[in-house]
Amino acid sequence: MTITPAAATPAATPAESSSGTTGSSASGTSSILGENEFLKLMVAQLQAQNPLEPGNSNEFVNELAQLTQTEQTTNLANASELSGAVQLIGHKVAYNSPSGVSATGTVQSVQSSASGTTVTVEGVTGITLSSITEVE
Repeated sequence: MTITPAAATPAATPAESSSGTTGSSASGTSSILGENEFLKLMVAQLQAQNPLEPGNSNEFVNELAQLTQTEQTTNLANASELSGAVQLIGHKVAYNSPSGVSATGTVQSVQSSASGTTVTVEGVTGITLSSITEVE
């Protein structure tokens, strides 16, 4: 997903820039047990369970609640990061480029993918939010 401000507005607000862009990426790439892996493991446990000695249903419900809570926390963090990036559109920033060179420029657009949120600064794409050192 790419968010670019309207040509007439020098500094778009989050509501103007993100209209119609609901949705998020709940799982990124990490070494932590992800949602799909957790569900596969849970199904395998249920299939291997002895029907005469069922598992503790409280543990099952607790695991589902933890999965839901983790997913919601991840969604909230992703939305917060995207919102913060959108607010940078039209602002001049100082950043360290992927090649390690310090540069400045105006944020033109925001990109969001499974790997995270990045911005485009005067034609330079893929600038991570963590590489921005100053906002004017």
